[in-house]
Amino acid sequence: MSDGSDVEEEEQGPYLGEYEGERNDRDERHGYGKATLPNNDTFEGTYENGKRHGQGTYRFKNGARYIGEYAKNKKHGQGTFIYPDGSKYEGNWVDDQRSGFGKYYYVNGDTYEGEWQSHVRHGQGTYTYADTGSKYVGTWKEGKRESAGELVHANHKFVGNFKDDRPDGKGKYVFDIGCEQHGEYIPIEQAQDDKGEEEEPQAVVIPKWKAGHVTAVTFAPEPEPEEEAEVEEPAAEAAEEPAPSPAAPTEDKPAEEETVPAVEKPAEEDAQEGEKPAEPSGEETQPPADYSPPTDAPEEPAPPPEAETAHDEGDGAAAEEETADQEEGQ
Repeated sequence: MSDGSDVEEEEQGPYLGEYEGERNDRDERHGYGKATLPNNDTFEGTYENGKRHGQGTYRFKNGARYIGEYAKNKKHGQGTFIYPDGSKYEGNWVDDQRSGFGKYYYVNGDTYEGEWQSHVRHGQGTYTYADTGSKYVGTWKEGKRESAGELVHANHKFVGNFKDDRPDGKGKYVFDIGCEQHGEYIPIEQAQDDKGEEEEPQAVVIPKWKAGHVTAVTFAPEPEPEEEAEVEEPAAEAAEEPAPSPAAPTEDKPAEEETVPAVEKPAEEDAQEGEKPAEPSGEETQPPADYSPPTDAPEEPAPPPEAETAHDEGDGAAAEEETADQEEGQ
């Protein structure tokens, strides 16, 4: 025998959240407003025709928050995302993803500043390891180091090419003592230890440095400034203007290497009146720094601990698939 509680629950319907703010003639959210979503996330900012559009602040129930620009319900433009573990991204967004120039602050103190595409490091950028101060300056492709780049350490650096996030092919180590060692990295396959009888061993590629000849570091001489030509005094009887001193020629400076053009993980977004909660992105991992230098070089730093092994995605991804039908009732 029913006590009537199930009937009362049906009459109340699902909780659709709350909204306080401006609306247009079609009763859509339009202008400035504050919303509390069914999953208890909140948004405060501007709307346009029922969607987040313009500047706003979205606070997630797991502690994450986004402060920045929106376009048609998606993060688009300049914005800052602070993740539950304390890591942070400041920069450009396109269609809800990190894209363009931006800086990521990892929870262990590492930083990446440079270009992004589709949520991953892509283009020119600099990754700095907080523990050692070492940094990679160069090209990235789909989140990995690729093509020309430099691994810069306290008293030496490696200059060469990278492939699939590791050194590959010809390059050189340049030392502060005034010499450089040429050589190449050769990929060597090594089998991993068997983890089980049923699992086949997987080969791991380890870059091995093959040392070549050593040469002195040559520096381009700095041009000496030309002495200003002395101007003879004009004759007393001539009232002409004195000849101007010839301007010193400008120095031709070599083109500087592009280090960083002056140019990880949204959580959920609200789900009312056509607004869907944003799902957390894939984790932003960190590049290794564990390649063996030549024998006469100081040891390179050990890889830092992973900055983002696991963000609190459970609060963000699971909760919030809200449909437009639920929202139209408000």
